[in-house]
Amino acid sequence: MSLINLDKISMAFGHVALLDKIALRIDSNERVCLIGRNGEGKSTLIKIINNEISPDQGKVEYQSGCKLARLAQEPEFDADNTVFQAVAKSLGTVGKLLEEYHELVQRMDDHLLPQIENVQIRLEAQDGWHFEQRVNTILSKLKLPPEQTLGSMSGGWRRRVALAQVLVTEPDVLLLDEPTNHLDIDAINWLEEMLLDFKGSLLFISHDRRFMQRIATRIIELDRGKITSYPGDYATYLRQKEANLAAEATLAAKFDKHLAEEEVWIRQGIKARRTRNEGRVRALKKLRQERSQRREKIGKINLNLDKGELSGRIVIEAENISKTYQNTPIIRDFSTVIMRGDRIGLIGSNGAGKTTLLKLLLDELAPDSGTVKHGTKLNISYFDQLRDQLDPNETVVNAVAQGQDMVTINGQQKHVMSYLRDFLFAPERARSPVKSLSGGERNRLLLARLFTQPTNVLILDEPTNDLDVESLELLEDFLSNYPGTLLLVSHDRHFLDNVVTSTIVFEGNGHIQ
Repeated sequence: MSLINLDKISMAFGHVALLDKIALRIDSNERVCLIGRNGEGKSTLIKIINNEISPDQGKVEYQSGCKLARLAQEPEFDADNTVFQAVAKSLGTVGKLLEEYHELVQRMDDHLLPQIENVQIRLEAQDGWHFEQRVNTILSKLKLPPEQTLGSMSGGWRRRVALAQVLVTEPDVLLLDEPTNHLDIDAINWLEEMLLDFKGSLLFISHDRRFMQRIATRIIELDRGKITSYPGDYATYLRQKEANLAAEATLAAKFDKHLAEEEVWIRQGIKARRTRNEGRVRALKKLRQERSQRREKIGKINLNLDKGELSGRIVIEAENISKTYQNTPIIRDFSTVIMRGDRIGLIGSNGAGKTTLLKLLLDELAPDSGTVKHGTKLNISYFDQLRDQLDPNETVVNAVAQGQDMVTINGQQKHVMSYLRDFLFAPERARSPVKSLSGGERNRLLLARLFTQPTNVLILDEPTNDLDVESLELLEDFLSNYPGTLLLVSHDRHFLDNVVTSTIVFEGNGHIQ
């Protein structure tokens, strides 16, 4: 049975149709993955389905009583709220009562007893204790501390809170926009199990290939304004997509050959303009119009890094380093020797200390005990997962070139606009402020900026967040062939398998293997 039906949905920004007469049905008990390039309109489509924005044309029909809930790509929170308050808010009126009750109980005082009793009565009238149990169950499953404030939590933990907000509403259709972003591997495994047990329908955007393979029962691809549906899992989609692209290329080649023949014919002069050939002339005009309206597939990122000079054989040597925060051991007596050409993955739960270890190894942070030594001729480039290196008010072109017209890559000068095109930034996008970019575009921009610097040691802290699948695969290929030394923090299991040759694993309580 169809829960949601999209009929000829169109949406344009500027002169190009982001969504072009899209038809789509979401049925009961489906797990549908929406994929496509960054900027193709996936999040826009999700917002239209969730009735947050209206399309330029077309309509969305819902089964009577169908309840939807959406996990935003970058959820916003009140930093002063506790986890319990943030999750309870999703329940509307009864959630506000639960918030009020918990706040009163926290301040327990004899003169507050009448207020507490009043709230209890109102909660009982709305089956509030059932909802409280639901909130606590979700928080327990996600291992979220109810009384911790959101302002004190990392991005990964806030992502869990956002997930709890949508799960607690028990929707018929769950809309998830990049649900695995900022989640650690244990949390992703838990999320997969939870979604496999979820009784409703699921529509989710993801670039996590292993997650897609396990969860999706259908893949829908948004490409150049059109939706194509591929029943089955991600592996089935890859096979069908390859066949479709080959067929599309064959048809386009036949069309272009026919058009070229007709263009030769029209240039023969008066013979082509005879009355009996007017139909052929009209057909040629139609061919020209069709060709001009063809939307070509966007090119691929061209990754090229200024590799700098060769580093010494030993890159970093750490001996018995330890670090403690607020009496909690983050790193205990850890020793390692990182050699030139090593590609090392750092794996661990959010908050385990991966970024702390990177800063210790980079000499940005001093250990409580132990020593860190750097080898010779190191040119280190650091990709920051929080994108703190980007000024949101700066333009894209200035973020890369700092007011210059040219950048230097491997000793060769290149115009900054041409360089940005390698990272799929059109000229008008290159002149836009950083704050207008999507998450994936910001990651591409940070990579573009990073790769202008001569480097023989790459430190990448969560580089895969928000990147589309094609960009991920290109980055994989690039890093696999990178001759320098790589330290990579990621929760993308497929990406790690394809890139790193050894791992540093955070096992908890400061122990690292």
